[in-house]
Amino acid sequence: MTDAPARQSVALGTAPGRWLVVVTVLASGMAFLDATAVQVALPSIGRELDASLSGLQWTVTGYTLTLASLILLGGSLGDRYGRRRVFVIGVCWFAAASLLCGLAQNTGQLVAARALQGVGGALLTPGSLALIQSSFRPQDRARAIGLWSSLAGISGLIGPFLGGVLVDTVSWRLVFLINVPFAVVIVAVAGRHVPESHDAGGHGRFDVLGAALGALALGGLTYALIAGGESFTRADVVVSVAIGLAAGVAFVVREQRAADPMLPLGLFGDRQFTGANLATLAVYGALGGSGLFLVLQLQTTLGYDATAAGAATLPTIALITLLSPRAGALATRIGPRLPMTVGPLIVAVGTLWLAWVDGSAPYVVEILPGSVLQGLGMAIVVAPLTATVLGAAPDAQAGIASGVNNAVARAAQLLAVAALPVAVGLSGDDYADPTAFTSGFRIALIACAALFAAGGVVSWLTIRNDVLEG
Repeated sequence: MTDAPARQSVALGTAPGRWLVVVTVLASGMAFLDATAVQVALPSIGRELDASLSGLQWTVTGYTLTLASLILLGGSLGDRYGRRRVFVIGVCWFAAASLLCGLAQNTGQLVAARALQGVGGALLTPGSLALIQSSFRPQDRARAIGLWSSLAGISGLIGPFLGGVLVDTVSWRLVFLINVPFAVVIVAVAGRHVPESHDAGGHGRFDVLGAALGALALGGLTYALIAGGESFTRADVVVSVAIGLAAGVAFVVREQRAADPMLPLGLFGDRQFTGANLATLAVYGALGGSGLFLVLQLQTTLGYDATAAGAATLPTIALITLLSPRAGALATRIGPRLPMTVGPLIVAVGTLWLAWVDGSAPYVVEILPGSVLQGLGMAIVVAPLTATVLGAAPDAQAGIASGVNNAVARAAQLLAVAALPVAVGLSGDDYADPTAFTSGFRIALIACAALFAAGGVVSWLTIRNDVLEG
């Protein structure tokens, strides 16, 4: 099946359209739930497995590293071999790795299982959006993406609270094991109701060397940033930096010269595509860093248990869930430039508010206003940003465009989580010391606020105010 028939045959309000939304939302929701719930579980994981701050960083970055490194390959595989087929394989892989995470007996095993989980995520994540982009009619795409953002956000809404409840009442292990029944449902529904689609011009070859060089570049830099918390002059840190930089240069050269590159650099010739991905880099880097630090601050300094820490984030996710479809519809009418500029600036203000969280005032004064502003700003920017990236790429490259944007977002989160603790002077067991952690927390959130603001400025300077299809 080629892209064109699939796009012409699926309308948002029909039964096939509803099933397509359901299965992509369930899969994305599984990954979102896992990401948000894991952050709430980090202190409990640290206590049970006797993990250092670097161990907790690797619990997060082990997943993000393989996801960011391979998500471009996942998008290409879907375009060429069938988006539904690769999507289903990714869901099964993700579930199997989640089972290994839930059974891990030490930090090394957990990090290894998280890395395997990221491979599954790299197959299912771009497939989710690519199925929407390639299957829905052009006039329904922006609204479908907004609906996807809203419904998938429900898992983000449930994730922190559910993760906290599981941690406090049973074990952090259920945060991972809960993915298995979700995967069974997703595979059953996809097999019956999701149309297959692929790039009719695809020929089955893919860029293994490019994927390996990309993974080596990100892996080397990530290791250096995390290990640098102890000393940047250590031989292994210096070697990792050199390997990461050399692999990064080799990756760019490879993608320029390869006949079938994993990352077609020509995509970045479109200013709209480049600008949207630069905004993604800033916004999602700040989001990853601020989310990690806020959850740890709530539990370390304010004494919240995991359930309360998860509940504290509900206003942010609730607003994203409720308002994303409206933001998508607004961007359809007025164009993406204004929402993509205003949204990050509002999030920056909310993040600055949260930088002074230290337990000296009630929740409704100290935390709620910042959480509301963060949720409002992200709700405004998420759907227009995603629709702009996908709309700027040729239709036949829907999977790779989705993969590029997801790779940028995950790489930004990966580097932020790796770099911020080191940048603010935290290492070892500092995450369990309220005095030491609060000082670093404040600096980190101010830096994240600056990144959010930078995302808004980039959008204003680079995004055309074209009206999105819809």
